[in-house]
Amino acid sequence: MDEQLVDIFDEVIARNPGETEFHQAVREVLESLGPVVAKHPEYAHGEVIRRLCEPERQIIFRVPWMDDDARVQVNRGFRVEFNSALGPYKGGLRFHPSVYLGIVKFLGFEQIFKNSLTGLPIGGGKGGSDFDPKGRTDAEVMRFCQSFMTELYRHLGEYTDVPAGDIGVGGREIGYLFGQYKRITNRYESGVLTGKGLGWGGSQVRTEATGYGTVFFVREMLAASGSSFEGKKVVVSGSGNVAIFAIDKVHELGGTVVACSDSNGYVVDPAGIDLELLKQIKNGQRGRMTDYVQQRGGQAKHFEEGSIWDVPCDIALPCATQNELNGADAQTLASNGCEIVAEGANMPSTPDAIRIFGEAGMRFAPGKAVNAGGVATSALEMQQNASRDTWSFEYTEQRLSEIMTSIHHRCLVTADTYGAPGNYVAGANIAGFTQVAEAMLSQGVI
Repeated sequence: MDEQLVDIFDEVIARNPGETEFHQAVREVLESLGPVVAKHPEYAHGEVIRRLCEPERQIIFRVPWMDDDARVQVNRGFRVEFNSALGPYKGGLRFHPSVYLGIVKFLGFEQIFKNSLTGLPIGGGKGGSDFDPKGRTDAEVMRFCQSFMTELYRHLGEYTDVPAGDIGVGGREIGYLFGQYKRITNRYESGVLTGKGLGWGGSQVRTEATGYGTVFFVREMLAASGSSFEGKKVVVSGSGNVAIFAIDKVHELGGTVVACSDSNGYVVDPAGIDLELLKQIKNGQRGRMTDYVQQRGGQAKHFEEGSIWDVPCDIALPCATQNELNGADAQTLASNGCEIVAEGANMPSTPDAIRIFGEAGMRFAPGKAVNAGGVATSALEMQQNASRDTWSFEYTEQRLSEIMTSIHHRCLVTADTYGAPGNYVAGANIAGFTQVAEAMLSQGVI
């Protein structure tokens, strides 16, 4: 790390003790900014970087709700409005037991650069709760969402802060949240939440966007070396929304996804994951990957031990959660001849894993670039809401494809400009940072 930035990083650790994921996210960006500070000393002198590492606003609140047995439950809610230099705060809500302030801050920090890379006018934020919707009834989820929104609504607005979904927050949760926002405010402000149902302000392709966008980015990585998905063997971790639609698009483009996973293990299906069966189990039955094997039959096998990254592949797409792919996993992927790792999730690769990818000569692309398709399509949903318009699936998917192609191009050009040709991490971090930094300098010390 550049000496000018070490002090900033040390200050971040001191001011945010115990928030290891946030520290990791800040370190990854600062390690890329040495050439930028050398070329643009005004970024260091104007304290832009230091300001960028401090959220504009951090909101923590109590969420009381009553379960089906009439017992009062209490969760904690969060919204970190990190940076609004480019537009209203934009970023998802995560409902998962692991959520605490450090997770939300890491996600919000990443969101600043991800949103900047899209080229769309949106700032960075993130939120959520340690509430676990798994195993809860629809009525319990509704009561929780209504209580959560009863506090959060005062901080939201289509020109202020626009949440979407993340882990644990899908169409059901967005519907309950929007209904409560509408009830409290007495306004049909459709642009205040994205990921809505198609019949009431949602956008085509929003459900598919993060997974499709991930694969569109990898398509460009392959094209840059004169290759394609045709005949490629792909491993996708996770089996949620991102993973399902990444699998869908890989198969459409000629690749074969041979493995996916959930929290109980992973499935290997040499003939290729049966997407319709996976959707039925995960979205219809809310089942597990063991159910997939029972219903699929044939050569499909479930493994509770080991790692999905033990499965040989040409392309690895981590699409589950942060720090799921460690140094040992990276070494296994390299030994098995994996060529590309692209992050469909947020920061799923540990620093050791990223180092090993580089040493092995593998091409690696970070989540802030690869999975930006979700937030990009959320911004397209906001455009449609603002104009009281709806776009076709084909047109919206084409817009998404163009945005992901543009992000890939920006990463490579920026990496070349700053002396790191082919380095997607440097390209994404620097391209995302410089646009935000210029806006911050233009707007004064705020």
